[in-house]
Amino acid sequence: MLPTDTALDEQRAARDRFLALVAEVRPDLHRYCARMTGSVSDGEDVVQDTLARAYFLLPELPALPEVRPWLFRVAHHRAIDFLRRYDRRMGEPLADDGPAIDGPQAADDAIARADAVASALSRFVELPPVPRSCVILKDVLGHSLEEIAGLLELGLPAVKAALHRGRARLRQASPEPEAPVPAASPAVARYIALFNARDWDGFRALLADDVRLDVVSRAQRRGRREVGEYVHNYSRRDDWHLRPAVLDGREVVAVLRHADAVAPAYFVELTFVDGRVASIRDFRYVPYIATDARLVLT
Repeated sequence: MLPTDTALDEQRAARDRFLALVAEVRPDLHRYCARMTGSVSDGEDVVQDTLARAYFLLPELPALPEVRPWLFRVAHHRAIDFLRRYDRRMGEPLADDGPAIDGPQAADDAIARADAVASALSRFVELPPVPRSCVILKDVLGHSLEEIAGLLELGLPAVKAALHRGRARLRQASPEPEAPVPAASPAVARYIALFNARDWDGFRALLADDVRLDVVSRAQRRGRREVGEYVHNYSRRDDWHLRPAVLDGREVVAVLRHADAVAPAYFVELTFVDGRVASIRDFRYVPYIATDARLVLT
């Protein structure tokens, strides 16, 4: 039996209330998940998975939990599931990370925090999962040791030991070499030119018949007809200008608020098959993703 219009309205209202409840926590959830996965895109996948899981768990709880620690506990477990699912574990047990690494301790938390915040996302995936979590929660997000112990369900001595190991390994990690920035591919250059010219007919002609669209956190569409409607919101706005960019070695489309802007506001991921757009993933409605995205304009 299909839900009635009233039931659908109630479902949408409940979802909107939930999203409002978690809105302030989402940027920090993403900072955590992006570093756990080593990718801003994969991190957002884990955030979406976390919110979906939390939304369906909420009615089963006897009382509304404290939102931030509860969501971080869910996010931690979803991130660990992600690492296991894609075989990205570092070859060490998740709860027992081996002996501490010898070496000087960080002079204080401020130095460790500066080191962690400045580190590229890819550096964090070189750490085993538990030290990784401890470093992110303490040095990037500013949680106390007691809070970390509660979130990770570990004893305080285990948290201190894991934090020391994680900090030591992060300091020892070699810096990433600067990769050359390639020019935009012809397919991406064509997409950007059509979009910036507001040539919506040309844009639609570029779409594959079974093109997929994911406007992250808002809507998903499939097929040239439905995805072709995607440009209506952009056609009514003047707060965007597309530029080719590179993110984590992958070609993406950076979106600036205006043509002279220095930093992108967010980005769009594209895939092409036989010169046609096969998928579009637009991060407009999760702008916090650009905070940790090392986008290099080409």
